Amino acid sequence: MIKLIIHSDGGSRNNPGEAAIGVVIANEKGEVITTISKRLGIATNNQAEYQGVIAGLEKAQEMKADEVECVLDSELVVKQLNREYKVKHKDLAPLFLKMHNLSSHFKKVTFRHVRREYNKEADRLVNEALDAIE
Repeated sequence: MIKLIIHSDGGSRNNPGEAAIGVVIANEKGEVITTISKRLGIATNNQAEYQGVIAGLEKAQEMKADEVECVLDSELVVKQLNREYKVKHKDLAPLFLKMHNLSSHFKKVTFRHVRREYNKEADRLVNEALDAIE
């Protein structure tokens, strides 16, 4: 059984504005296996947060993971993914659906909120991609 921990983040400069994602994928011991740092173009912060989770889940699927723990610093997105909040914004609904469909490929997927200071590496990767634009 392969379990992966995905720390993801997304952000935009201005909102909406130039956006990027940062993803850190680690094994259960916390050893980093791979990272993703990618520009998205124009998007909102919340769209970028979703895109970060999606990129992490796509990579975890490629890596044949059975179980995935997604760790984000966006409380809104975590509550939407855990179905505590409804997805009301029309631009987030297709991203939620894509994430939901990706989740079905795993035996177990969990979404956990952490404070920003516990998601520093993913945040650094977002800023690295955004800084490359300027």
